[in-house]
Amino acid sequence: MSRGSDLIGMALGSGSGSVEGNGMAHSVIDVIRAKRDGGRLADEQIDWVVDAYTRGAVADEQMSALAMAILLRGMDRAEIARWTAAMIASGERLDLGGLPRPTVDKHSTGGVGDKITLPLTPLVAACGAAVPQLSGRGLGHTGGTLDKLESIPGWRAGLTAAEIRAQLGEIGAVVCAATEGIAPADRKLYALRDVTGTVESIPLIASSIMSKKIAEGAGSLVLDVKCGSGAFMKDQRQARALADELVSIGTAHGVRTSALLTDMSVPLGVAVGNALEVAESVEVLQGGGPTDVVELTLALAREMLAHAGLSDVDPAEVLASGKAYDAWRTMIGAQGGDPDAPLPHAAHVETILAPEDGVLSTLDAYAVGLAAWRLGAGRARKEDPVRHAAGVRCLAKPGDRVTAGAPLLELHTDEPDRIPAAREALTGAITVAAAHAPADLIIDTIRP
Repeated sequence: MSRGSDLIGMALGSGSGSVEGNGMAHSVIDVIRAKRDGGRLADEQIDWVVDAYTRGAVADEQMSALAMAILLRGMDRAEIARWTAAMIASGERLDLGGLPRPTVDKHSTGGVGDKITLPLTPLVAACGAAVPQLSGRGLGHTGGTLDKLESIPGWRAGLTAAEIRAQLGEIGAVVCAATEGIAPADRKLYALRDVTGTVESIPLIASSIMSKKIAEGAGSLVLDVKCGSGAFMKDQRQARALADELVSIGTAHGVRTSALLTDMSVPLGVAVGNALEVAESVEVLQGGGPTDVVELTLALAREMLAHAGLSDVDPAEVLASGKAYDAWRTMIGAQGGDPDAPLPHAAHVETILAPEDGVLSTLDAYAVGLAAWRLGAGRARKEDPVRHAAGVRCLAKPGDRVTAGAPLLELHTDEPDRIPAAREALTGAITVAAAHAPADLIIDTIRP
């Protein structure tokens, strides 16, 4: 037996661990032991343990041991699909049938400056699809879509299932928080994984993402799986493995699914931080904005429209026409926001200067995200507030020629005492060289 298995075994405690459920008695310890020893969990074991944990019949320490066993031993695709189905079954599934538009959703695994949901959702809606974008909040160095949109005065994230459906029917676009009834098993398990060192398990990551996305009820789904220093998956091999699992789960559940594998070694766009990213998204919707944000927005839009049966619509033409910007304004207004209201601006802005002449060759995404977090743009705990004006603006990107002493980054904050820690986060993050070899933003597309 491996050292990892020994440690899991120590967590089992004593007693039978039998719990009544679904008309039969199960032993949670038997379930843990089966996975600890490299076995495959039976469908009925998976259904039972997820349901029992959601109901509180399986204790946190027991589910912690099972999560660690899954991290160390893995799951096959059939197990992952069944685990996902059990988490979906723990709650409600939105009924989007009968809408006048085809439904298609998008999910990103998260990164630095990743504001793509903001321009993409109204763009795809303006092209004729309905986009139910149920989003989350940021934690750590990666930003959350809801935090960004809450920079807009009056905008509200919480909608009922009826409001989501009505807005999709009328506008075709909604970005909001998931309802409490969607995948409660995932919400409970994710919080446990976060404090037990089991977040990194690909089966648990994949089932966490897909249980929520499938429960949203969209007919198709496009995933943006990021890799690089600013992403959750740091190397391409891991990211590709996750993308494969996500596509496999979606397909197994009858949802047309594909994934784009994209680079997150450099911040996406110029802006990193809540209000800063909203302003940049509006620039894109008005026909401008950074080229990488536009490129990825259009690539994801084309994939989503293909899934929705709208391949004949050119999202670049729709973006240029202003129709996507009109859809944005309507979407924001429908959720109580004022699209004309000024966004928060930081009281204090400080610059980071180029150390020498040359070509900017490195701008590390993780370091920039960490600096934005330290300036107040992110949170360390779910209950922490965010400072909507805080963040970083990248005045140069890799490949740009710079001169010594020229501004490279702007640090935005309302609390100047946060600046030293943000500067420290950027130590070693910037490299100026004689030349730069550009990396592809879109690495690959993964389809069933």
